[in-house]
Amino acid sequence: MPRIIIYSVMVLLMLALIPPVVAARVRASPSPNRPIHIIQDMDIQAKFKPQTLNPIYADQRAMRPEVVGAVARGETFLDTHLENGVVDGGWATSLPDVLARDLETVERGRERYNIYCAPCHGWNGAGNGPVNQRALELMNNADGPPDGTSWTQARNLHDPGWSEQPIGQIYNTITNGKNSMAGYGSQVVVADRWAIALYVKALQRSQNATLQDVPTDQRSELNR
Repeated sequence: MPRIIIYSVMVLLMLALIPPVVAARVRASPSPNRPIHIIQDMDIQAKFKPQTLNPIYADQRAMRPEVVGAVARGETFLDTHLENGVVDGGWATSLPDVLARDLETVERGRERYNIYCAPCHGWNGAGNGPVNQRALELMNNADGPPDGTSWTQARNLHDPGWSEQPIGQIYNTITNGKNSMAGYGSQVVVADRWAIALYVKALQRSQNATLQDVPTDQRSELNR
């Protein structure tokens, strides 16, 4: 092979190494200049920087003051008992003071529970709701794993370790979800979440109730 061709190939190879070396150097070295964006997308947008003027507002300030009463999501500085189910760093064991402790609240919780919870957990809380039954039926009748799909049975609310949970922890689970259960904080208002938690505690208590739990003046009705 002629020597000129060999030299030419070597020169071309050396030139071909320049772009990746430059690119590596640029990526490894900080620069005050804007990066090169071939496709802009939304990487570079017009904006007002902090402490700069903004003629849109009457006070000419780009940084707007906080809205009175606004609280960042997940950073409530209000009633942690009501909002989070927490009292003094632990799970609350009672309803917040703003909620009524009466049969009407329990009935409201039963109604909301039957709508949002019973389809999976069952009307008695044993985890045998119609959605769970249908899912298990489909899984058992399938010839094989349907596209890798699996089903986790809804929690039996009467299982040990769950039936003893404080009402605040139940409320928090309803709000934020747990494991494979999604949270209902965006679908159910705060008062109804507490009502559901209260009904769940009543449902758990009913499965282990004794005659001594019934008021004396009402025991005669049970013997009829």
